[in-house]
Amino acid sequence: MKTLNENTTLNLDIKTLIIIITFTISMVTMYAKLQADILEARDLPKPTLTATEWQIKDELIRTTVQQNAKGIEEIKSKLNTIEERLYEINK
Repeated sequence: MKTLNENTTLNLDIKTLIIIITFTISMVTMYAKLQADILEARDLPKPTLTATEWQIKDELIRTTVQQNAKGIEEIKSKLNTIEERLYEINK
């Protein structure tokens, strides 16, 4: 087993060097682009939704969901009634 020390030689061909350099350049470019996007995102306008608007929209959504749940229960009860009637007719 070879150990790494000061006298160890490392043989790389041109193709491998080009791959390493290309990879390094692409990573640095991606990092710089990401940093630029972060800085740009900091300067974007803040959302204009206030706490009151958020509360009103939340209440509206909750009310709509509750109304839909009641409507579904009504439909289920009607389907049960129809099913019972069909069962009685088939007897």
